[in-house]
Amino acid sequence: MKKILLTTVAALLAGWTYLSNGIGASLANEKAVLLPAPALDAPAAAGSVKETAVFAGGCFWGVQAVFQHTQGVLNAVSGYSGGDKSTATYSQIGSGRTGHAEAVEITYDPTKISYGKLLQIYFSVAHDPTTLNRQGPDTGTQYRSAIFYTNAGQKKVVESYVAQLDAAKIFGGRIVTQVAPLTAFYAAETYHQDYAALNPRQPYIARFDLPKIANLKVLMPEVYRDKPLLVSQAGTKN
Repeated sequence: MKKILLTTVAALLAGWTYLSNGIGASLANEKAVLLPAPALDAPAAAGSVKETAVFAGGCFWGVQAVFQHTQGVLNAVSGYSGGDKSTATYSQIGSGRTGHAEAVEITYDPTKISYGKLLQIYFSVAHDPTTLNRQGPDTGTQYRSAIFYTNAGQKKVVESYVAQLDAAKIFGGRIVTQVAPLTAFYAAETYHQDYAALNPRQPYIARFDLPKIANLKVLMPEVYRDKPLLVSQAGTKN
């Protein structure tokens, strides 16, 4: 679906209209909502300055971009989680039958930003957690909302926060985010890394991903980083 959208005249016109008319602010406010912080959060491990979170929420371009603009994040890498190593390629996950979701591995400094705060950003601006196997124009299990926890502490915080948000009935529907243990994360192909930052005028990015960054800046200015931290700058090789 994503590839088709990118090659249509309609998408090109929509992208350029978005840029030329300067309607980013109004578009950015369509679905974003500032959620309450988690009542339960994960304390940083003693002496720890680097921890990992893995989130999936539709196309990884936008999710990566949001966290690259988040203070306290040390790196955000696009990739695949939920399936086998043998099928962790973009050409294969597009079938929707590999078990993989397009995911982002977030390395962060827990002394500067908590796991709970990352979850608040994820649910507030990074994606819509109430749409099953779909985000925007992209459909299939590879675009599902999913959190892959790395330890029991993360699992407890996630489950508590989902229950908290559902009870508050902030969203129009029930949260359908999959919560599963992380078995592996496989970095995506190099051309997918830093995609939104390197291609801000690309129609898909302009229509669906730039508003997420704008929402982060407006709704959570205390954690917003103006200049994104790119994978290349963080020293990750794919």
